Amino acid sequence: MNPTRSIIGLSGWVAISLCAGWVGSRFTPGPWYASLTKPTWTPPGALFAPVWTILYLLMGVAAWLVWRRGGFAGAGLALGLFIIQLILNGLWSYIFFGLHRIGLALFEMAILWVAILVVTVLFWRHDRRAGMLLVPYGAWVGFAWSLNFALWRLNG
Repeated sequence: MNPTRSIIGLSGWVAISLCAGWVGSRFTPGPWYASLTKPTWTPPGALFAPVWTILYLLMGVAAWLVWRRGGFAGAGLALGLFIIQLILNGLWSYIFFGLHRIGLALFEMAILWVAILVVTVLFWRHDRRAGMLLVPYGAWVGFAWSLNFALWRLNG
């Protein structure tokens, strides 16, 4: 692949991933979230934006590595499911912060986590580095699911 196309591809996949974060950021914690009873192990709010930014960057690089190897013809399933999990990622913020539906968000995040797991395995098969880059994302979403579960139990 020529360097120009590679750089454009990297920029595109990172931009797509960051767009998912931007969509999710439209629904932010506000007075409703502040009023919830939270577990003692809830991370400080200031931690979420930098962690998610790093994760979206890693996701973009991972998708680019897979795309660079096989393009859409060779990695269509993996990249298609990657886009679906990005949509699920943004949808969680809408359900949780927009609709204030803690239980539904918990269910949706479980589906998201399974999608991340499947995408990680598919990416790994195309390029091990791409699979490895998604491991922190899966771990963070697993932690976020635990936090969502605790919020549901404490406020349900």
